[in-house]
Amino acid sequence: MSGEIPLGTILITGCSTGIGRACALRMKDLGFSVIASARTQSQVDELRSLGLVALVLDVSREESIKAGVDEALKLAGNHGIRGVFANAGYGQAGALEDITAAALREQFETNVVGMHEVNRLLIPHMRAQGGGRIVLNSSVLGVVAMRMRGAYVMSKWAIEGYGDVLRLELKPYGFEVSIIEPGPVLTRFRANSLRALDRHVATEESVHSARYRVLRKKLMTEGPVAPFTASADQCVRHVVHAFSAKRPRARYRITVQTHVMAALKWLLPTRIMDAIATRG
Repeated sequence: MSGEIPLGTILITGCSTGIGRACALRMKDLGFSVIASARTQSQVDELRSLGLVALVLDVSREESIKAGVDEALKLAGNHGIRGVFANAGYGQAGALEDITAAALREQFETNVVGMHEVNRLLIPHMRAQGGGRIVLNSSVLGVVAMRMRGAYVMSKWAIEGYGDVLRLELKPYGFEVSIIEPGPVLTRFRANSLRALDRHVATEESVHSARYRVLRKKLMTEGPVAPFTASADQCVRHVVHAFSAKRPRARYRITVQTHVMAALKWLLPTRIMDAIATRG
């Protein structure tokens, strides 16, 4: 681990499974003061059974965000909260013409608006302490587009722009803002995406029904469905660097796919990138 661990506590959202949970556990072992959060009390109870300080915070509900942030500040005590890992989110699958305004609104409420509200409530508190660190969980789909993932792509591209603006605005106040861009990671992401698909899209009634059958099979598959799939634990060292390094990176591209797709997007004309994405 490079640099020194910043003083103060780090709040991590979306710790019930996956990257958030792996980061909370590993960072606690490394000596960070961590507050883990999850959407339900049963998930929080499980996190506490693992030795974590944890609280309920559902980023899709404004009243839960306010209550969760208030509790986090109380738990942090005099040292205060000096970092936020905005990890919570899910992926709404489906062709854009099948995504209703309600489904799109729900995707943005969780992935963008809720994330922003957590940060918005904590930024003045961190500024009063001389600044802090904010790390945002984006995706390879915040770098390139993919069919049948339009709502999720839109939310992640919003996070990319949000992070860039936030970094510019907060730099004078002692803040560092970083974005992590994981490619395929073995978590419960696909299972959550399948539930969102079933909740919002009548797949068999769609003109894209054949493509949905292929998508459903992929979302139901246990284990990796793409080469070079990473584990959640492989993302941890990048998040740790973002919180501990003297000069953290603006972006952390995680997994082979993210590095390759970012390079190809920079090198290739849009029509060729479209052809590559269409085969994916």
